[in-house]
Amino acid sequence: MEIIIVGVIVIFIVTYRFSSGNGVYRFINEQGQKIYSVYAPYSFREISKKVKKLGLNYTIKDYIIQIVLFGGIAAVVGYMYFYSLIVVIIYVVISILAVPYVAYLNYKRRYSEFIFEQVQVYVTNTIMEFATTQAFIKSLEGVVESGVLEDPVLSDVKTMIALSYEKGDVNDSIVYMNTKYPFFMVKNMHQLFLQVTKEGAKDTQDTFDNMLQDIDALVEGVYRDRMDRANFHRQFLMFGIALYGIVILIQMLLGTETYISMLDNLFMYIMLHILVIVNTAFLLKGEKYYNENVGAE
Repeated sequence: MEIIIVGVIVIFIVTYRFSSGNGVYRFINEQGQKIYSVYAPYSFREISKKVKKLGLNYTIKDYIIQIVLFGGIAAVVGYMYFYSLIVVIIYVVISILAVPYVAYLNYKRRYSEFIFEQVQVYVTNTIMEFATTQAFIKSLEGVVESGVLEDPVLSDVKTMIALSYEKGDVNDSIVYMNTKYPFFMVKNMHQLFLQVTKEGAKDTQDTFDNMLQDIDALVEGVYRDRMDRANFHRQFLMFGIALYGIVILIQMLLGTETYISMLDNLFMYIMLHILVIVNTAFLLKGEKYYNENVGAE
């Protein structure tokens, strides 16, 4: 323990010396940004840029809380399982390395929620604009001018309009939008507009009104599912963390001294590591599931 304390002090002094008077906090932040810009995946950088613009990004405080939380759990697990300072340090380092991955999953969820909300706005407002304009392209232009959309959906709608004028019909623009946003409500609305454009259908107001009602019901279901997933997520994390406590039950049954003596057995030692790895993989897989397919219909 004394070695760790001395090491922390040395790292602090070296960091402070190289901070050039800017402060340790600013120095660490700048170094973190440099590492992030070099090694972060392009998709993560693009998503995090948008999430940051929306004000939903992780703050330094959020990262510190997760580092302390992950590191604390890893330290307790490492010690309670192996009673080894070396194992504790290794587990803590590995757990901290998982923080960016969890942040990436969280960013994907928040970005997916934003995209779904924007798609809903796009579909709903296009249908309402059509009630006035009676023309698909004019409806799209009205949605763009209304200012209700944000990028990237806004830019994609502008691309739709440009494609329609360039090609002289709406086919390519609809294919483009369906590919970018493969939601049922998008495809259904486009199919209806395609029929109206190609076949010259009349008296479509009731059909569009029914579609708006279906969209409202769909969105309500998605938000209800989001709340259910959040509740399940909390219970899942509690259950997963509780699984780490199985070693406490083993020690209560065998006695701490007997358990420690078992650690000298290589097979038992390896099996305990496997148990930790499997449980951790279980937690990460659950976290991945929770943060993916948000807004799916």
